[in-house]
Amino acid sequence: MLLVEYVEKAQQFFDDLVDRASDDELFAGGYLRGHFDLAVGYAQVEETDLTVEELNAQIESSLVKAYRNGELNDDDKAHVVTIWEQVQNLK
Repeated sequence: MLLVEYVEKAQQFFDDLVDRASDDELFAGGYLRGHFDLAVGYAQVEETDLTVEELNAQIESSLVKAYRNGELNDDDKAHVVTIWEQVQNLK
C-alpha cells in the first residue's frame, strides 16, 4: 500500500471514530491522531519518502516516548494502544 493511501484511510478512520466511539476512545483517538498527523507533517515538510512501516515506526517511537514521560494514565494508554492496533491494521 502506498503511504498516501494509508494516510487517507487512517484519517477517515479517525473521522469515523466521532460517530461510534465512547468518550474514552474519542480522547485516545484524538491523542493518537495528534501523533499520527505530526509524523505525517514532518515527513511532508522534510520531503521524506517514507514507507508505511517507517511512518508507523516513527509514530510508535513517539508514543513510547510519551508513555515514558507519563503523559497518559494506564486506562488512557490502553485505549490508545487498542486504537493504534486498529490503525496499523488498515494497511
